[in-house]
Amino acid sequence: MKKKITVLILCAMLLTLCVSAQAQQPAQVWRIAWVTAASTRSMVPRIEVFRAGLRELGYVEGKNIVIEMRSADGNRDRLPAIMAELLSLKVDIIVSAGAGVTAPAKEATSTIPIVMSQDPDPVASGFVASLARPGGNITGLSTFRPELSGKRLELLKEALPKLSRVAFFGTSSTPGHAQALKEVELAAAAVKLQLQYVDVLGPRDFESAFSAAVKGRAGGVLWLVSGPVYSGHQKKIFDLVGKSRLAVIYELPSWAEGGGLMSYGANLADLDRRAATYVDKILKGAKPADLPVQQPTKFDFVINLSAAKQIGLTIPPNMLVRADKVIR
Repeated sequence: MKKKITVLILCAMLLTLCVSAQAQQPAQVWRIAWVTAASTRSMVPRIEVFRAGLRELGYVEGKNIVIEMRSADGNRDRLPAIMAELLSLKVDIIVSAGAGVTAPAKEATSTIPIVMSQDPDPVASGFVASLARPGGNITGLSTFRPELSGKRLELLKEALPKLSRVAFFGTSSTPGHAQALKEVELAAAAVKLQLQYVDVLGPRDFESAFSAAVKGRAGGVLWLVSGPVYSGHQKKIFDLVGKSRLAVIYELPSWAEGGGLMSYGANLADLDRRAATYVDKILKGAKPADLPVQQPTKFDFVINLSAAKQIGLTIPPNMLVRADKVIR
């Protein structure tokens, strides 16, 4: 009996020691990279939404995750070096804040999971095999950007019923651009509009782009210029819009809220929040190859009546009713 008691005591002591040792072991801290090609300042709201999404899922910075935020500040040539640095830090996941980041991330690694927070056309860009079965180390969310380009053109035509010519400002070096151009051409033909394409590769092209639109007798502009190209130049662009007196529709609400005429596009804050769910699933063992790429479910349509007044445009009442936000 004494031997049995001794054995039981020893077992209890060993169990206590094991539990104590396990309790003393630090929890694993995951290192998550969040990368943008645009300026850090312009991306602050987006990274905060992503952080909030992670907190909702139980992740606390400094406790079980570390976020390595990197920005190319509009210079995409810096991205390969940024990726090399992140690989040296042995990050567990790379979150790309746009197609311009996904491409160099894909070139840098085929093993570290990459989560796209807002890619315009991941299949056409070659990032995934299909939306349903990505098939590699990349998954995430698509902005539906090419398809929405046609919708923006329809809205511009609705606001200006007599519109006959539209200038399409785009950036040919942007992934998904070819598909966007195709969608716009189809939409233009459907509403009987003549389309003038203007390639905007950098800030130096802004003035010549608006001059070309005016010279081409365009009545409106479909703005689909790459984010890193226009980052930090909103005031200059609005000055050119004012001089040309052209009706311009943008992709992001911040443009209409900042003084532009209209904007229509996917709700990017919702996409950034949902990107956190992909990070959570992957950290819990899911493979990117098996996680379907999701598309946006929320969209923002914003109209700025002050901007409309400046160019002498009256927005039809039925458009105002459909808008998510009207700025007066």
